[in-house]
Amino acid sequence: MHDQTLAIHAGYEKDAMGTMAVPIYQTTAYEFRDTEHAANLFALKELGNIYTRLMNPTSDVFEKRFAALEGGEAAIATASGMAAIFYAIANVAEAGDNIIVAKQVYGGTTTLTGHTLKRFGIKTHYFNVNNPSEIEALIDEKTKIIIFESITNPSIDVADFEAIVDIAKKHNIMTCVDNTVATPILCKPFEYGVDIVVHSTSKYTTGQGLALGGILVERKGLVDMIKGNARYSHFNEPDDSYHGLVYSDLPLPLFTLRVRLSLMRDLGATPAPFNSWLHIQGLETLPLRMKQHSSSALTIAEFLEAHPKVSKVNYPGLKSSSHYTLAQKYFKNGMASGLLSFEVADKETAQKIADSTDIFAVVVNIGDSKSIITHPASTTHQQLSENELIEAGVPAGLVRLSVGLEDTQDLIDDLTKALG
Repeated sequence: MHDQTLAIHAGYEKDAMGTMAVPIYQTTAYEFRDTEHAANLFALKELGNIYTRLMNPTSDVFEKRFAALEGGEAAIATASGMAAIFYAIANVAEAGDNIIVAKQVYGGTTTLTGHTLKRFGIKTHYFNVNNPSEIEALIDEKTKIIIFESITNPSIDVADFEAIVDIAKKHNIMTCVDNTVATPILCKPFEYGVDIVVHSTSKYTTGQGLALGGILVERKGLVDMIKGNARYSHFNEPDDSYHGLVYSDLPLPLFTLRVRLSLMRDLGATPAPFNSWLHIQGLETLPLRMKQHSSSALTIAEFLEAHPKVSKVNYPGLKSSSHYTLAQKYFKNGMASGLLSFEVADKETAQKIADSTDIFAVVVNIGDSKSIITHPASTTHQQLSENELIEAGVPAGLVRLSVGLEDTQDLIDDLTKALG
């Protein structure tokens, strides 16, 4: 089936009531048939609902539907996008290990990998996403995962999936891409060999800024890459917390299963059933919305490129963009989502522009139906040093736009007034 059909129907089998809309199973716990049934569930002899910290029927529909859209094997929903990224790392790395992360990523990913993970004994090496050849020199026997974004936020670079994946496969290392900005409607990283995809579903998935959430999806056949792989011995050795369970022996999607049975069990960054339901509603219109977001963003990028006060526009849909060729290769019909950024003379000018808009709201979010304007250097990336900001593609005069679903001409008129 095509995406627009999957977004509406995948993962949901109507119950005895025949409800057309997915029900909200707003419950924390589930009654077992008897004590033997309960024991079998906890021992993984049977599969079923145990407790909403681990699984929930509403979240299950969301997970199956999202996995179908990405073309993945299985998914697990989380309480936020940052939880999904953390789980992807914690599922493979431990104290003494290292990970490799693109310099051009969301500020929260930079602080997580560069600061918080240090306290867990996990070291992070960084590479320029525009120069994947840097990765090879960073790899050693303790490297567990390579992380990057399909469209970087807020520098709006496009990663060369195949170049990064080729290096990872050479060394038998997992790759993980944050596909939040592109969404599975515009880009399907599994088609280019990526192993894990994560999203902040708080963004385009919900589409109206209604709910926090994240999701982690694993590719089909990932078990074959993990089984017997010395880098991921904990998947191939007995798990004492499950009476000697060996994940790689199970005929199941083992990456997301271990996240559920170990990390979600112990850390509990679980989505509320109502939030999963809101995300399901968002998925139903995601294919239509991404077309409009992309179309409006391209028109606005062309307007900004011609404006005398704008020195640079970052949007891979522009033919003048250095990322145009990659966008045409990796994104559906070359559509490049609704996120763009542009540079002006300095920080003061950038902030004045943001403060002068009427329709664009000063908000640190993206992917909303309402248009948003942000000065990243003083907000989402404030924790970075001046040098780190430059390396992340976030100069002081950078303004980020999340183009919503308002009339495009109204948005251009708003920016015209703000630019002065």
